[in-house]
Amino acid sequence: MFDHHCTVCDRRELIYPTQITGLTNTDHGIVVTFTCWCGAEQTMVTGRHAESAAAVTLAA
Repeated sequence: MFDHHCTVCDRRELIYPTQITGLTNTDHGIVVTFTCWCGAEQTMVTGRHAESAAAVTLAA
């Protein structure tokens, strides 16, 4: 569980493991994809090599 400030609903909410939809290891850190309580898809970069979320781009 972690807290996150949603860019869509502008609320800070607790995110539970059941809301996580993906984990991707990158050179910039671990990109966690999850669904906010409002239904919006969100991402967070974490880990030892984490950089700002704006700096990370995932290839589709």
